[in-house]
Amino acid sequence: MTDVQTLRERARKSIDDGAITASYTLDRKAVVRLLNEALATEWVCVLRYYRHYYMASGMMADSVKAEFLEHAQQELAHANLLSERIVQLGGEPDLNPDTLTARSHAEYRPGHDLRDMVKENLIAERIAIDSYREMINYVGDKDTTTKRILMQILADEEEHADDMADLLDGWVGK
Repeated sequence: MTDVQTLRERARKSIDDGAITASYTLDRKAVVRLLNEALATEWVCVLRYYRHYYMASGMMADSVKAEFLEHAQQELAHANLLSERIVQLGGEPDLNPDTLTARSHAEYRPGHDLRDMVKENLIAERIAIDSYREMINYVGDKDTTTKRILMQILADEEEHADDMADLLDGWVGK
């Protein structure tokens, strides 16, 4: 452990770096880039889930719409967490709508019918799960704050995928 005096001296250096101290050893630009890709993915998922919420129709639509709305709101919360962390790391959240889908890991697919919408959301959640696992492995224990945020989001994405898989299980019809 570093002695108290050294900690105090280090804290006074580079004070403009805010929460980022000399003990941060990852490439911040690389982490910010990864987080911005995750941010783009979350926004694409927000938009897709909202579209599906508004466009869902049919006999099972009400219960499925409720899931779409809940997931859209949770994806937005993820986007907020990622944006805050990007700023803490000295970066800027990239919310440029012109490049959002190109930077997103998940695709924006409108779906043709209710079942197709559920399938598209399940596919997007599976993509997010793999993406977040890779990011968690990349940051490892060198950035425990980012790791904790990513792990929290990953747990939500796994729950979302489970919800979508449950909706597809035993689906009657096309």
